[in-house]
Amino acid sequence: MSPGSFANQVAIITGAGQGIGFEIARQLAVHGASVVLNDIDEARAKQAAAIISEAGICYAMAGDAANTDFIRLMVNEAVHRFGRLTMAVANAGITLFGDFFDYNPESLEKVMRVNLHGSFFLAQAAATQMKKQKEGGSILLMSSVTAHQAHKDLAAYGMTKAAIEMLAKTLVIELSPFNISINAIAPGATKTERTAEDAKYEKTWSRITPAGRPAHVEDIANAALFMLSPASRHITGQSLIIDGGWTSVSPSPE
Repeated sequence: MSPGSFANQVAIITGAGQGIGFEIARQLAVHGASVVLNDIDEARAKQAAAIISEAGICYAMAGDAANTDFIRLMVNEAVHRFGRLTMAVANAGITLFGDFFDYNPESLEKVMRVNLHGSFFLAQAAATQMKKQKEGGSILLMSSVTAHQAHKDLAAYGMTKAAIEMLAKTLVIELSPFNISINAIAPGATKTERTAEDAKYEKTWSRITPAGRPAHVEDIANAALFMLSPASRHITGQSLIIDGGWTSVSPSPE
């Protein structure tokens, strides 16, 4: 992307206090977008926005990205501060590992609420605003390679990510008449603050990934920016896997 590629664009990105979401927010701001950065942790949201604000425009909004009232508040705040909303990235999500035979209703409901409820209603609120503006927009949902390949102890998580990809496909019918694109990206193993807690993570995924390493957050953000940019305006309802070839062979980590 060239400098200014996203000038005059306004984005909401959920779950962006660190990791992939942070890097998407940072790159959008660097390339000219005004960004509303969300994280459920207020201190993390403010710290992330402060870092990004050194290179671009970024405003922190701490809150629950699965709460419909808060989702509407984010949209309203984006319009109030920056005059419009042209992009939304439903990045917030949680992973709760658990054996299928022991998985409890509370865990399932939590995964469904954050991953599905939050994505669905952010897309709804953002698209409603974009429809009102009559100038189109882009919505990006966050899937996972677990939507494509089975992964032990992630039945609930993988189910929600597969549903997110179907949501992107289905909403083409609803959103295309208003020049709103909607797509999903599906990251594979990625080095983040969270995965850094596993001392074996990089070595394990480097061994079983054909490209020889897990993704860096920049790899995922680069794909996200393409899917949000005018360069992809004729792409909608699609899911892009970014995994260094892992889903082609799919060996499980030990």
